[in-house]
Amino acid sequence: MIMLLGLVVFLFAFASNKNGDRKVSEIAINFIGDNNLFVTHENVSKLLIVNQEGVKNKSKETLALNTLENALNSNPMVKSAEVYVSVNGVLTADIEQKRPIARVSTNASYYIDDEGFYMPLSKNYSARVPLVTGYVEKNNLKNVFTVAQKIEKDSFLRTNVIEIHQSNNNELYLKLRQCSFLVKLGSIHFLDKKINNLKAFYQKNLKEKTLNNYSRVNLQFDNQVVCTKK
Repeated sequence: MIMLLGLVVFLFAFASNKNGDRKVSEIAINFIGDNNLFVTHENVSKLLIVNQEGVKNKSKETLALNTLENALNSNPMVKSAEVYVSVNGVLTADIEQKRPIARVSTNASYYIDDEGFYMPLSKNYSARVPLVTGYVEKNNLKNVFTVAQKIEKDSFLRTNVIEIHQSNNNELYLKLRQCSFLVKLGSIHFLDKKINNLKAFYQKNLKEKTLNNYSRVNLQFDNQVVCTKK
């Protein structure tokens, strides 16, 4: 029994040593989820450089996988990254990119991702998401993010809202596609009720062909829509 146990340990150590000596034969880069490439294969390859040398033909034992993962995760476009080497020497990087749901366009330009955090613009791809204008700070995106998240999850809003505006006193407004009126939300309190009121107003006036009769639609009052005609 002891001899058998010793043989198993020896074979495991031998196999581990041979496995560690194998060279990286190929690099595979997989993007998980959304196909919009804010980060390209070329970007990833550059981040996988170790000590100014490529990872190909390096022994598996000399690769610091945590270091490679940290390098990928340091990219502000990357949500998460996992790097591993298969038994046949293929170095694989599985990458999930951040997903933007709004684009801030003030004195600074950047995205807000689906977790409410700052995400820089990409030279490789431009996302079609609502613009955010007005008084917006990177460290205080909560209100704008709440509205952007609501838009992203609602088919009516996703189709019709093109802009979120936040005033200097934190009041929120929406601009709709092919509508000249401005929608005033006010605060994010009772947001679901306000959106339901907006939908009812929109559908009624769309049917009556009177949407363009208004310059402002105010939703901030409870259970009512206050409209200002042109």
